Amino acid sequence: MLNIRQQPREISGATEADLTDSLLTSNEPVVLRGLIASWPACIAARTSNESLVSYFKSFENGKKVRVFSAPPEVKGRYFYNNALDGFNFNARPQLFTQLLDELLALESSNQSESKYLGSTAINAIMPGFREQYELTPLSDKPIVSIWIGNHSRIAAHYDVTDNVACNVAGKREFILFPPEQMENLYIGPIDFTPAGQPASLVDFHAPDFEAFPKFKTALEHALIAKLEPGDAIFIPSMWWHHVEGKSAFNVLVNYWWRQIGHHAGTPMDAMQHAILAIRDLPESQRLLWQKQFEKYVFNPQEQAHIPENARGILNKLDEQSARMLRATLLNKLNR
Repeated sequence: MLNIRQQPREISGATEADLTDSLLTSNEPVVLRGLIASWPACIAARTSNESLVSYFKSFENGKKVRVFSAPPEVKGRYFYNNALDGFNFNARPQLFTQLLDELLALESSNQSESKYLGSTAINAIMPGFREQYELTPLSDKPIVSIWIGNHSRIAAHYDVTDNVACNVAGKREFILFPPEQMENLYIGPIDFTPAGQPASLVDFHAPDFEAFPKFKTALEHALIAKLEPGDAIFIPSMWWHHVEGKSAFNVLVNYWWRQIGHHAGTPMDAMQHAILAIRDLPESQRLLWQKQFEKYVFNPQEQAHIPENARGILNKLDEQSARMLRATLLNKLNR
């Protein structure tokens, strides 16, 4: 096991008042102790897992969810197979209530299979639940998801969005790395991933330092956060995080958002398009395009020499201009 001692900044006895603009736009993770301790779901979880399941069932609408399962020998590590051409888990549709009952039944087994419901929109399976669990500073944010399972380990990955993750039941551990540690985390494929985002190939329970020597450097910058029920953590966009459910029954609710309008495109789509269009050019041409990106994307410069009404997409994008740009790209990609 890893020996990580550095921890993120913590706020004890956190309340919604601590979710300030300064915190929610910062570039450092923050643990928010007790932020959601008064949620009815947390109160039910402190009574028993059966009470929490009964509470969830009062909201459920009979829909099926996509459930991941893995054999006992995987020990909850949802990951690739050894050849990296498939995965070590299966996914199938299942009634939400059936999953909850199975997790309760598996609690007493020391050699149980792993069951995991990941990143599922709460409104889709428990209508009415979200309205009771709005974090006021995040009430206009677009995505609220729930994660439920027994023991699980999710490889270090980043989210494009900012994230407030709220631990409702069970113990959960986050190991975090700043974005600049990407080169030391040995990231796997970007177009074939276990859970949608590129992920570290390092097994954090048994790191192979011969195969991944630079991981030792990443560990020098790692932070560890151990969440109890009722705690939350703010994770800024692009911070790498390894997440482990440490209990036989774990529930997490998270709020995702981007600090930009809904009209904006997805950065990973742009990178994949750049790979298609630029990466394999001769080096001299790539360097020229690097300067173009610097000027127009990464360090956009004032275009005062062009009349404002003629700047097109060099102006700040809005809903209309973003829609037009998207349509143009679609037409070109469909040639």
